[in-house]
Amino acid sequence: MNLEKVVFGFFIILALTLNFGFFIGEFDNPDHHNVYELFAVIVVNLIATVLKFGDRTQMGALLLASSLVADLQLLAAAVVWGYAQHVSGTGLDSMVMGSIVSLAGGAMLANIVSVVLLIIETTNLRR
Repeated sequence: MNLEKVVFGFFIILALTLNFGFFIGEFDNPDHHNVYELFAVIVVNLIATVLKFGDRTQMGALLLASSLVADLQLLAAAVVWGYAQHVSGTGLDSMVMGSIVSLAGGAMLANIVSVVLLIIETTNLRR
């Protein structure tokens, strides 16, 4: 068992599950989406991205690309949330919450791609 692969897989799967937890719920209801859960998703995704930097294989490049897409979308969701709460003065209405959840949904799709690539890489490993 390779401890590095265990940690890598742990953070990828944790990022996906946290992202799913934030995404689930009524799409435009702010009560169903927690800001701390979005923060946790962003932090875990950034850790997973850093862990992917050392892999120089083609699969590693795809994993890094999918993680960067997830990071970008989650950071955009956080910016939209912060802008709505502190700058625009409108607060979290249903339209803003829909945008935030849509961005988190896109990040979740990128995280699903990461997990599928990880599973493919794992099944192709030879002993």
